[in-house]
Amino acid sequence: MMNAARRIMCKALMTGALMCLCVAVSAADALPGLIARVKPSVLAVGFYKESQSPRFGFSGTGFVVGDGNLLVTNAHVITRATEDDASNISLVVYTPGASGQDSVRRLEIIEVDKAHDLALLRFEGAAVPALALGLEQPVREGQTVAFIGFPMGSNLGLSPVTHRGIVAAITSVALPSPSARQLDGRAIKALKEGAFDLLQLDATAYPGNSGGPLFDAESGAVVGVVNMVALKGTRESALTHPSGISYAIPVEHVKRLLARNERK
Repeated sequence: MMNAARRIMCKALMTGALMCLCVAVSAADALPGLIARVKPSVLAVGFYKESQSPRFGFSGTGFVVGDGNLLVTNAHVITRATEDDASNISLVVYTPGASGQDSVRRLEIIEVDKAHDLALLRFEGAAVPALALGLEQPVREGQTVAFIGFPMGSNLGLSPVTHRGIVAAITSVALPSPSARQLDGRAIKALKEGAFDLLQLDATAYPGNSGGPLFDAESGAVVGVVNMVALKGTRESALTHPSGISYAIPVEHVKRLLARNERK
């Protein structure tokens, strides 16, 4: 009887281990498919000027929502478009096309939410696949997420790059100046009491990731917008010695931004 019980227990443990292995393999297989699905909706945002070289100047990342002609990014990514001396500069989005026929499309500013460092824009031309926003359940600490953007800007060509990690913490803070892409030690100390939650990530983002989508690694639904990196060193050392802590704005603020403009 004892040997039979042991055999049954061993079989159950082996079955459980196999089930865990299958779940892990399934999750690993799912991410490549999600990346392929999300990448076409992640675009490079910048400024176009005939007299500058190159004509397209990269500024940050954005992603498509709503009807396929709406784009979400950080407010600080498009700051230059709201300045008085930008009259000869067009705010555009770079869209890769079939057979290498890439193009830039002019962007119209719909609304800028400075409080949450978000901007909603509309671009001309054919619609681009939009990303789904939010999950049925709130984001939790430890949840596996990924984000796609252009961390190196146009230095290595405008090719989207994916990083994966977890939500390390959900922290209530006051967002610093919308024009700040990174924070130093003094700025972090200034974040004493906040107005809303930020998602702290254990994956390192870079300045070019600003405005990109943070999405659930299982469903692909957007759960936040990559916003800033708290650097231990200088901005110049960010690429050679990545040691920052990255943050994202929860997607609920994007959904409210869209809802406000649907009513207009």
